[in-house]
Amino acid sequence: MMRLACFVFALLILNLTITGQLFSQSQSKRTVIAAGTVFDGKGKVLHNTRIVVQDGKVVAIDPKAGPIDYDLRGLTVLPGWIDAHAHVTWSFGPDGKNGGAGRTTPEAAYAAAENAWATLMAGFTTIQSVGSPTDVPLRDAIASGRLPGPRILTAVEPLTGRGPQTGTPDEIRAFIRKQKEAGADLIKIFASASIRQGGGMTLSQEQLNAACDEAKKLGLRTLVHAYKDAVRAATLAGCTEVEHGTLATDDDLKLMAAKGTYLDPQAGLVIENYLLNKDRYLGTPGYTAEGFAAMEKILPVNHELVQRASRTPGLKIVFGTDAVAGAHGRNAEEFIDRVRDGGVDPMTAMVSANSLGAEAMGLGNQIGSIVPGWQADIIALDGDPLKDITAVRRVVFVMKGGVVYKNHHK
Repeated sequence: MMRLACFVFALLILNLTITGQLFSQSQSKRTVIAAGTVFDGKGKVLHNTRIVVQDGKVVAIDPKAGPIDYDLRGLTVLPGWIDAHAHVTWSFGPDGKNGGAGRTTPEAAYAAAENAWATLMAGFTTIQSVGSPTDVPLRDAIASGRLPGPRILTAVEPLTGRGPQTGTPDEIRAFIRKQKEAGADLIKIFASASIRQGGGMTLSQEQLNAACDEAKKLGLRTLVHAYKDAVRAATLAGCTEVEHGTLATDDDLKLMAAKGTYLDPQAGLVIENYLLNKDRYLGTPGYTAEGFAAMEKILPVNHELVQRASRTPGLKIVFGTDAVAGAHGRNAEEFIDRVRDGGVDPMTAMVSANSLGAEAMGLGNQIGSIVPGWQADIIALDGDPLKDITAVRRVVFVMKGGVVYKNHHK
């Protein structure tokens, strides 16, 4: 396995070297993409047009532009997807078991680079990887062009392990300031225990109020891992986005809509991935037979939550996978779960991972739409996801920031 990881990493570096040599050229060069069908990322469909890219951005949508550099007619062209919740540095260790977060071995670094590459190749050009300080060097390596991968926003160290009896509001505010100083793009907060342990609240209303208020003062968004009562508590605290939301009531969902709180539910991928890789997780920290039994029971509950959330007027539902070891590069399976099991309209699912996801990240004027002035993050699918949602598995073209990383279209 070590030799394989090293070989894969060597291929990544080779690809990076080639990309790096051509990076400035490919960004400055004027590129024209011909497309028969374009989803603009906001719910509109354009036909028979051309996208002009230069200096890493879309500069024009012009049906007469030429000459054509990439002919993507016959495919579905859309903005690169945004995954609001991933754990890109999680991987299986040399023993094949879940290694979790925080590993700093060379093997773990190789695996993280491989995960980033797989995620980009799956059509995800931006992700929020939340929950480990090891996300930071990967984020910075990709941003500087030293590694290929999706644009990463990260929380550095999450607020966790501070139950209602510990962590005064002042201490929590100090913790939030520490994350800002460490370079956090956002703050990740665990307001509930894992659903494997019942999902009970682990932070009080007063603690949540302090955390989300301090983050807001610092210009940082807050993502809150919340189940049951913690969903309402996070919403009342003015937090930006609720992750998971399992066992939220209809009144909780209506309150989120009224407050403008984003919801990132998981319709299936994360639990399906755990069940698929049960032997690799079972017995590692946090994963017990009882926990797996709880996950099996909660999967249909998650489907039902997505169904109810989709029927809640005004509720902003973004796309996130909670991708951990075993799920990297398979992030798009969550689209299939949402449409098939959650009853989500396919175009709504696409927009949740495009303009709405960008808006939730505070990047609504930079990514998530194919619009002049926005980043040239463009992908193409072999098929039409509005007619067959499994087309999301067939990503044949990936451009990020004007640089083409994948072109398998013949």
